Amino acid sequence: MHAPKSPAAPSAFELRFPALSGTGRALSFPCDASGLVQMDNLSERARNNYLLARALIGREYGWPSVLASCQAQS
Repeated sequence: MHAPKSPAAPSAFELRFPALSGTGRALSFPCDASGLVQMDNLSERARNNYLLARALIGREYGWPSVLASCQAQS
């Protein structure tokens, strides 16, 4: 059984997938310091984008990196 979704505190880190094409957009997702994304906390759209980015590493997106989140810095 899954626990109900609750508003989470902003993550201090984000997992960022850089776009390989000049016209593409990078995608980023909240994660922990090791790059673990809690998929249950993502919206359906964000979860779909996360799975898409993972599937398209090397074609549309580069290897992801863990960065300090801009939201956590403000």
